[in-house]
Amino acid sequence: MILAINTSTPQFGLALMGHDGTILAEYFMSREKGFGSLIPALHFLLSKLKADIHDQKAIAVATGPGSFTGLRVGLSAAKGLCHALEIPIIGIPGLEALASQLPYSDLPITPVLYSRKREVYTAQFIRNDDHKLTRTMDDMALKIDDLPSIFNTSSRFIGNDFKNQSHLLNEALGSLVHLAPPNCWNLKASSVGALGLKRFHGNDVDDPQTLEPIYLRPPDIRANPFPLMTDQRKPENPGSEA
Repeated sequence: MILAINTSTPQFGLALMGHDGTILAEYFMSREKGFGSLIPALHFLLSKLKADIHDQKAIAVATGPGSFTGLRVGLSAAKGLCHALEIPIIGIPGLEALASQLPYSDLPITPVLYSRKREVYTAQFIRNDDHKLTRTMDDMALKIDDLPSIFNTSSRFIGNDFKNQSHLLNEALGSLVHLAPPNCWNLKASSVGALGLKRFHGNDVDDPQTLEPIYLRPPDIRANPFPLMTDQRKPENPGSEA
C-alpha cells in the first residue's frame, strides 16, 4: 500500500493505493479551505480501511506547480512521514498527474492549474500509439491572454476549475479548445499515486533531502512599506529638566 498526497491545489486530496494500482480509499474536497484537515483526513481513511500507517511502503506527493502554502504543507507532511516510517518518497509533477487522468486522447493533452488572477500553470503531453503519456512541453506559468502565442493547434484541455477555466480557455483559444469531460477535472491524489506507484515498482524514488517543490514563479510577497526604524533614540531622562 502507498499513500498519495496532493496539496498543490485548493482541492486537496489523499489516496491509499494497492500495489496493483487499485484505489483502496480516497479523500477529495472540491471546496476545502486550507489544509488543516490533512492529517485528520488521513486518520479517517486509515480507520475506515482498518489499516495502519505502518502498512505504507512509500509516499507519492504532488510537487507542483501550484499553491505555495499547499506545496510546503504537503511536502513537509510527506517528508516527515517518510522519515518516521523509514519509507521512500516519490515526487510527482502535478501537471503530469492531471494530464494522466485522460487515458486516451487523439489530441495533445494540455493540463492547466490556476496560478493567480488570469494566470495559469500549463504544459502539454501526447498519448503515443501504445497510449503512453509523453511530455512535449515543459511546465510554464503564463497569462490566459498569452495562450494563443503558445498553442496554435487543437488540444484537449483539463484543469482544476471547470466552471471558470473552461470559459476563459474558450475566450482565449476559441475552436482550438476541446474540453475534457467535467468529471475528469480537478487533480486527484489517486492520479499522483498511480504515477508514483509506477516509479516505486521501478525502484525510482527521490532523495527526501533534495526533493523540492516546483514553484515556477516567485511568491506574492511585497516589501514592507513601513520598515522598522533602525535609528531609535533613547528617551531622555524624565527626571532631567532644561
